[in-house]
Parts: sequence; C-alpha cells; structure tokens
Amino acid sequence: MNLKTTVILMSMAAALTVSAGNLKGVDRSNLDTSVSPGENFYQYACGGWMRANPLDPQYARFGTFDQLAENSREQVKQIITTLGTGNPKGTIKQQVGDLYALGMDSVRLNAEKATPLTADLKMLAAAGSADFSRLIAWFHNGLGDPFFNSAVMADLKDSNTNMLYLIQGGLGLGDRDYYLENDANTVKVRTAYQKYAIDLLQLIGYKKGVAVKAAKDVLAIETELARAAMTREETRDYSKLYNIRTVEQLRADYPRINWDAYFAELGVTGVQRVCVMQTASLARVNELLGKLKDDQVKNYLTFKLADAAANYLSDDFVQANFDIYSRALSGKQVMQPRWKRALNVPNTLLGEAVGQLYVEKYFPADSKKKMQRLVGNLKVALGEHIRDLTWMSPKTKVNALVKLNSFTVKIGYPDKWRDYSGIDIDPTKAYWTNVKAARQHEAAYEYSQLFKPVDKELWQMTPQTVNAYYEPSTNEICFPAAILQPPYFDPNADDACNYGAIGVVIGHEMTHGFDDQGRSFDHEGNLVDWWTQEDADRFKALADKLGAQYSAEIVADGVHANGNFTMGENIADHGGLRVSYTAFKHTDQGKGNEMTDGFTPDQRFFLAYANVWANNITKEEILRRTKVDPHSLGVNRVNVAIRNLDFFFNAFGVTSGQKMYREPEDRVTIW
Repeated sequence: MNLKTTVILMSMAAALTVSAGNLKGVDRSNLDTSVSPGENFYQYACGGWMRANPLDPQYARFGTFDQLAENSREQVKQIITTLGTGNPKGTIKQQVGDLYALGMDSVRLNAEKATPLTADLKMLAAAGSADFSRLIAWFHNGLGDPFFNSAVMADLKDSNTNMLYLIQGGLGLGDRDYYLENDANTVKVRTAYQKYAIDLLQLIGYKKGVAVKAAKDVLAIETELARAAMTREETRDYSKLYNIRTVEQLRADYPRINWDAYFAELGVTGVQRVCVMQTASLARVNELLGKLKDDQVKNYLTFKLADAAANYLSDDFVQANFDIYSRALSGKQVMQPRWKRALNVPNTLLGEAVGQLYVEKYFPADSKKKMQRLVGNLKVALGEHIRDLTWMSPKTKVNALVKLNSFTVKIGYPDKWRDYSGIDIDPTKAYWTNVKAARQHEAAYEYSQLFKPVDKELWQMTPQTVNAYYEPSTNEICFPAAILQPPYFDPNADDACNYGAIGVVIGHEMTHGFDDQGRSFDHEGNLVDWWTQEDADRFKALADKLGAQYSAEIVADGVHANGNFTMGENIADHGGLRVSYTAFKHTDQGKGNEMTDGFTPDQRFFLAYANVWANNITKEEILRRTKVDPHSLGVNRVNVAIRNLDFFFNAFGVTSGQKMYREPEDRVTIW
C-alpha cells in the first residue's frame, strides 16, 4: 500500500501507545543477570528463559518462536478436535475432521501396515525404462522429487507470467554436503540414512539381502546427484539460475528423458520454453538414466515412494522415518505425540480451509489495523534510511524508493480463500490414499497456473503459520495472523517492546527487498539490474564484510557459521533492527528516556528483540541448520547483529574491552 509520508508521520507517535500502569513486554525472569550485557548480551537477555525451559526431547530446537507456534497449534487443535466426523460430504469441516481422524486411528494404521502402497508398488515393479520419464513426473505431482523436480512460478524476468521451472532434487538428506563430506557427524548421518533405506525396503516386502543391495543403489544415485548439485551459496545467485531452454533444446540436451511423456503426466500441454535452474544437475540425471540398470532406477523410485508415505502408515514405518530425519539429523530423542503429527496434515494440505476456521475464532480485527499502522511507520523509516545513505548514489536511491513505495502488504489472512472442493477426503480409504490425493490435488492446482497470469492475491503461508515472508516476484511482504501474538506483537506492551519484536520482523521482511538477492528485482518483481555499477560494488563490499562477521563464529565442533549462505537473512536482521529503531524513535516513548521497570526505552527495545530468539538447541540441530538453513542461529541473530549498532552500545554502556564491543571501523551499516 502507498501511504503519504506526511500522514504516516502524524500517526507514528500514536502507534500502540498504552498506559504505563498496564505495560508488559520485558519479563525479568528471562534474564541472566549474572552475565553482563556487554560480555554476552544473548545470555544476559535470554539465559533465564533457557534455564527455565530445558529442551524437551521431542524437539531439536525450542524457543520463544516455537512457543508461539505451539500456541497456534493448540488453537488449531481446539478447532479441529471439535469438528468430529459425520459432517456433510465435501464441506471444510468434513475434509479437515475426517483427515485428522484418519491420522489418529492407530489401530487401523497398524493393521493395514504397507497395504496402502500395494497398487503403486506393483506399478513400479512392472515398469521398464520406457516408463521412467512418466513415473518421474508422477512423483513430481506432489509425491516426491526423484532425480529432479519441477514447479510453476513467476517468470523471473516477467513477473506477470507463470513459467515452468526444472529444479535440482533427488536428495533425501536435503543437502549435497551430507553425501560428500566426511566429518564424524556427516558420516553418522549417512550411515543412518543407509540403514533407514534398508529398513524401509524390508517393511514393504524386500528380502534382507535384496534390501541391502537396493539401499546401496539409492545412496549411489543420490551421491551422484549431490556431486552435480549447485552449492547452497551458488543457488543464491539468480543470474546462475535463469537458464531458459526451449523444448527442442531439452530434447537435444537431455534426450534420456522423454519430455512429451513427462509433460503429459504433469498434465501440462503446449510447453514451449522452461527454465532449467541447475543445468549441470539435469545433465547428470540424463547421464544416470543412460547408464543405470532398470532395477537400480526402480529401487530408487520404490524407496522414494515408501519414504514419501512412511509417516502415514503403521508405527514401524513412522519410527524408521523418525530415527533418520529427527533423531540422526536433528538430535530429537522422542517422537511428537500422535495428535500433533495428525494435526499437521490437514493444517498443511488443507491449510487455508483450517485458516478460515482459525481467523474466525482467534484473529481480532483491530490487530490488522494496528499492524497496518506499524507497517506504514516502518516504510517511512526505511525511506529515511535510503535517502540518508552515504554509499549509494542519487540515481539508485530513486529506484530504491520507488521499489519501497511499491510494496504490497498482506496482513492476517487472504481476501479470498482457496477452494478445496476438488479434494475427496474419503474415510473408507486408507490414510495415505487420502494424503496422496490431497498432495496430487495441490500439485495439479500449481501446474494449472502455467500460462495463466500470476495470481498476486495468492498467499504463500496460511494464517495459522507463525512466520512472515518477502516475495521478490510480487514485491510483497506478508504477516500471517498467528505471528501477531506475544512475544512478537502485544497490544498491552509498550512501543519499545513491540518495535523491538514485531517491528524488527516488519523491517526484516522489508529489508529482504534490498538484500543480496532481493536487490536484484525491481519494483514490479522482475529480475532487472537497477543499480549503478559503483553502487553495486559498494553494496557487495559491505555485504562481504557483514558475512565475514558471521563466518568468524564457531557454532559447534569447530564448525564455523556460513556467512555467505546466511547473507540475505543477516542483511535483513541488520536492516530490520536499524529501521525499526528509527521508527521507534519517532514515538513519544522513543523520544524520551523514561525508565520503565528499571529499563530505559532503548534497553527494552533490545531486550524484546533478543527474547524473540531465545532457544535451546541440540548440537546435531546446530550442525544440520548450519548446512541447510539460510537463517543464522538465534545466538548470532542477536550477538553478531547488534554489535554493528551504535545505539546498542549506548543503551547498555558497552565500551572497548568488553566482548560485545566492536570497533567503529569494523562495524557495518548497509541499510
């Protein structure tokens, strides 16, 4: 939305002002006052919370962010468990209620064992090489990503038009490093993965010796795919990902894939051009399909099917799946209770149907109005920052301000809801059969958007999701209803705490439009270079300096954080803090220095920010996230980010010689 600057400035002082007697936000029990804020601010601000909330073995990481997600889950549980069964066929209540009930029926699931897979296993067993292209597409219709994957998204250079993308995939462990590195933790994970493949294949009827051989085929194929895959850092460069190929070029360059059969199975016709995001990976797929024996391909596809279905079958399948993806990869010790696992299925596959019920019950209308005001305030502040930049030229500033003023803002829930009437949730059929149908329906919906104008009203998160996002192709920022709750957003907290929490989240998402990836897109969401070369060079130098700060941090077992991979999120954290602080200083509380509960307004701002990232986490999860998560760990999102801010040092009297202090010449200011 485009609000006039003068109007927003007039409203800034009034935002979220509450009476001093009712202020909430800073909980002193969250603090660890045995530690000086100048020595370790994260520990000082969050140590009490971490001590009071030891890690539950069902989690690999649990923090205030996860507490809010748990609150949302409990709210959704209250909705879904009251729906029951026997609702009119085809209604939201019937679909959601019956799908949840199927997941809760442990007696039936354990009696059925692998039988819901029987027909599909027979289909795979009977297949020959002439069928493989069709079968790969069958998986890509919502069931998995063997060899590679495909998706329909906005054309990076024409944001109003949808395009088909071919994307590297096929890696069950999620990242190439798990197949190629040989440190102790990675070898442990890889060994557990091979055991999982053996166990899973035996559960669907393979003899032990055959399962061992087939598991070797799976690991060998995925290792070859890993060798050809782009690194995490390479996938951040859109210029390397935009590789347009005509269908004729696909046939010439990757002839082992029958593209006509592939597109037909996807249900798309008339494809003339696609974007091959990782050309080397697809070339390796083509090579593998030319040299692998039929049985090796079928072993791999069979494993992929069993892996996709495992969590929706009997307890032995679920346990095997947990042991690799939760225990070995993340360090979780205890499986979540069945109700949480069952709840997640309709909450995901029928997300906006659940969202409608959620918003009706839990999202007050005034929260949306307050958020709109906050977003407006943050837009003004970011505009001030852009105009005041010393490293950016006037020409590029104009383009940056145009982009800022073109943001689409989505708050709470969609204006129009998704229609799920095409999904037939049939309680007489198996749980997996219904899940598969819902997944295939979702995939068919996505592929049906090909050749249609981009639906810019579409939401990428459901209202009950505790998160937020920036989407470059539509130049939009989105804040679902569920994140608009304490500790992120609290109508009974003072401005300092709300700007330190949800204000930074808003600024974070705005800054994504100007991070190392978002800056490559113009105000209409097109991949267009709107920078002067000199400004781009200055930006890169600052970004590299910021990245080096994070890469210097050791996360566990001598492993360093990856400041290049987390660059976009780090820039967004950095910008979010600076922009939200500026907006806060426009409020009455921010203009003054009145103590509240022993803290200045600036101190409350930083304590609220740190509290957002309070968490306990396993070592395994630390190492996994360092490989696969573009976000820095919570401790670094606090301690590394704030050490670039003069106003943090001033707020807590941090001086040279203390660990949190960073010399002025070493600090980074980007946005």
